[in-house]
Amino acid sequence: MQVQSIQTKTITTILYILLILCALAMLLPFVWMVSASLKLDKDVFTFPIEWIPSNPRWENYLEIWTTIPLGTFIKNTAKLTVIVTLLQLLTSSFAAYAFAKLEFKGRDLLFLGYVATIAMPWQVYMVPQFIMMRSFGLNNTHLSIIFLQAFSAFGVFLMKQFYMSVPDELCEAARIDGMSEYRIWAQIMLPLSKPALSTLTIFTFVNTWNDFLGPLLYLTRMELKTVQIGLRMFISQYSSEYGLIMAASVVALIPVVIVFLSLQKFFVQGVATAGLKG
Repeated sequence: MQVQSIQTKTITTILYILLILCALAMLLPFVWMVSASLKLDKDVFTFPIEWIPSNPRWENYLEIWTTIPLGTFIKNTAKLTVIVTLLQLLTSSFAAYAFAKLEFKGRDLLFLGYVATIAMPWQVYMVPQFIMMRSFGLNNTHLSIIFLQAFSAFGVFLMKQFYMSVPDELCEAARIDGMSEYRIWAQIMLPLSKPALSTLTIFTFVNTWNDFLGPLLYLTRMELKTVQIGLRMFISQYSSEYGLIMAASVVALIPVVIVFLSLQKFFVQGVATAGLKG
């Protein structure tokens, strides 16, 4: 028993060491980004790397607001991200409830067809989608981004898997008490699905905030652009201001970190419970 205990502790220690090394390897690029944001362009790519700049250039964090309209870009990005996230939470949870708890003809086939769209790369239908938005007169508006991203097959799949873990008897008892399907969804299913909703919030927020290609295609006016497009404006025809790019990247990363840290206690629980029942 003592030998077995020693072996278990040894294996546990090795696993922890490997996990720590993996975490450090993943954090290394972020540490380099923060370090580079405090340097002049000529010092960004010096080797060996000076992880802690001897003369940190805090002015980079002031110049990024005047070199480009970064404040406008962040406001646009926050607007799109919040609206798209709220709409996806609404549409995904609502549709998932229908697929998980309601019986109607062709339900499983419809769900399979909808979820199958996850396997189709966006680049496949990117051009037809653009033509459709242009024909609707939504090109060069925020509505084009909002309408295209307000619905998510992944979100419906995630929420449905969570709803499947909720006993059907709970919904049946509510129906016997005279509650409508809308009230069951709003007053029973939504309060129970906080872990899944938090998980979907993180995924949607991060994807929308970091989206580059969508805004690049649909938004050409300066006052409509997002922060990811704005970062590209630090790159001119003949040079790139890497110190400013890294400083702006750090600023753009802050909202994502805040959202993740706020909801991370639900994140693992939401991913785990979404796969309890298929």
